Amino acid sequence: MTSKTTYHNIKTKLTDLLTEHYIAITAGLIALTAITLWGMGQQLICSCGDVKLWHGALTEQSSQHLTDWFTLHHVLRGIITYGLLRYFTPSLSFGTAFVVAVSLEAAWEIIENSPWVIERYRDTANTDYTGDAVINSMSDIASMIVGYLFAYRSAWWASVLLGVAIEAFTLYMIHDSLLLNVIMLIYPFEAIREWQLAVWT
Repeated sequence: MTSKTTYHNIKTKLTDLLTEHYIAITAGLIALTAITLWGMGQQLICSCGDVKLWHGALTEQSSQHLTDWFTLHHVLRGIITYGLLRYFTPSLSFGTAFVVAVSLEAAWEIIENSPWVIERYRDTANTDYTGDAVINSMSDIASMIVGYLFAYRSAWWASVLLGVAIEAFTLYMIHDSLLLNVIMLIYPFEAIREWQLAVWT
């Protein structure tokens, strides 16, 4: 495989890199994820019956609409995933690496909505968390793709700056970040929980 075919080199058009084959696989993965989540008992849309483009309030409706504050975490996850795949699997074609990235995000959406993880999140400030609506999970995958493609198209320093900005912005606005989210999932610290409760309504 020549260097021209690796996903991290020459910035050719995405339509040249993502052939119909890869697009079909990606669409299939997303559809399978939606079906799996629905089969696990997750609601298709918010139980309130509305579908909002943006839900900014930190309430029981968080993760129930198309986008919210946590959407930014998925954008950052896309940036990180691109960086890790580029570093550890430089010989993969762009299409293959892209499918791997979508697969990882889809797998996380399923794990995130498992009973154990839902209970872990309830140990944080989000005490009313019931998991993501299916429509929110699909938007999360799309957000990861946005971050992944941004990292592919941009210089490494631009990705780093955007990542730091996302972490700082969400820490300030909602007392949360991707790093803090991971920490609280592994071991919920009461001091952090109390700090986060201050912004939940």
